[in-house]
Amino acid sequence: MFLRTVDNDLPITNNCPGFGSVARYIAISTREASFDIRSMCATSTKVFVLEVMGRHAGWIAAAGALAADEKHDIPLVILFPEVTFDPDKFLAMVEAKVNAYGYCSVVVSEGVKGADGKFLADAGTKDAFGHAHLGGAAPVVANMINNVLGYKTHWAVANLLQRAARNIASRTDVEQAYALGKTAVKLALDGMNAVMPTIVRASNSPYQWKIGFTSLNDVANVEKKMPREYISADGFGVTQAGRTYLQPLVEGEDYPPCLGGLPDYVSLKNVAVVKKLAVEFAL
Repeated sequence: MFLRTVDNDLPITNNCPGFGSVARYIAISTREASFDIRSMCATSTKVFVLEVMGRHAGWIAAAGALAADEKHDIPLVILFPEVTFDPDKFLAMVEAKVNAYGYCSVVVSEGVKGADGKFLADAGTKDAFGHAHLGGAAPVVANMINNVLGYKTHWAVANLLQRAARNIASRTDVEQAYALGKTAVKLALDGMNAVMPTIVRASNSPYQWKIGFTSLNDVANVEKKMPREYISADGFGVTQAGRTYLQPLVEGEDYPPCLGGLPDYVSLKNVAVVKKLAVEFAL
């Protein structure tokens, strides 16, 4: 059996297939939107808020931090589900960034919670699994900034786009995804069951990886969150250790073939095989 989640929250595996490309999309979007806000901040919008996926784990939000580096000094504030949202500290940080740079970009995970344990974006309804429908953290945060600090804001929700932008996929991610898929087939042909192929990081510099596998018993119902050592002391950024983890996963280009200026994707037949079990099981 082979599992994947772009939220990057599966244990055992160093990272999940799909995450590297989602992280790259968020990093690129954050950088480009920040440049746009910078161009108008003197007379118009001063803060951009981008909402990303991540109900309980802030891996995708963390990727936004890659928008800034030694060459691109971009004022960023990251809001993680792992860090309890403190509106006073948050607004003070945004104000400090705007005072220093003239503008600021905020990347907020959909799963950010306040001190009361409630999602900022809790819509008051439940999905089929009993999870709270999240109605949008970005507008909540943007309105807070506008109402308290008086800054004009723009906000956006990456939503489905962050996991569908194959045109800017990370080459690292594509190579790992194919390797995992091939391994899953081989394990199945070898009679293995209830296992998940994993990515094993062999080294950071140079970045090297290999494929392993683990029992689903060690994966099911376990959620891998951002380690505290990856989050800056103030709770609004990513440490060097976090960047060391993230950076290799977003590197490399792997553009799809294009036709008429647009990606020319194949369509799978998706023909289901005959069921072998009388009862369907779900993790």
